[in-house]
Amino acid sequence: MAIRQLSRRVNQTVEWGLAGLGLVMVVVVAAQVFCRYVLNHSLFWSEELARYLLVWLTFLGATVAYHRRAHPSIDMLQARVAPSVARAMTIAGYLVALLFFGVLTIYGFQFAHFVRAQISPALQIPKWTVLVVLPLSGAILCLHTWALLLDAFRRGRPLDG
Repeated sequence: MAIRQLSRRVNQTVEWGLAGLGLVMVVVVAAQVFCRYVLNHSLFWSEELARYLLVWLTFLGATVAYHRRAHPSIDMLQARVAPSVARAMTIAGYLVALLFFGVLTIYGFQFAHFVRAQISPALQIPKWTVLVVLPLSGAILCLHTWALLLDAFRRGRPLDG
């Protein structure tokens, strides 16, 4: 299924990106600690960059966790109902998630557009470059949800986990 393959490829790309972002964050924080406590001189931009990297890591990390179905779920009720009801509950859950992720995408884009003229204090970069992760992660989550939803319809049974 093409959407499932696209979902997997996007997830792999995001995972590699997360590894890079995480590495950059470790280097920036380590450099800040070294400069502050060894050289007795703070890097004025490092805290802001680390904060922005953490925002990106959080939102993109959520897409990877969702793709892997690693978010906590409550399946006690699903385990106690008939398979057809459990399947309907799974599909309903994906539809609600799709609605939420669509809202994140649309309003995230609007918010990033709203702050497009603001400049960050230390890095002097446009704030939209930080906030563009909201619609980006929302769109990725929508893609993953469509893939899971189509799988649920195709398989005719609830998915694991």
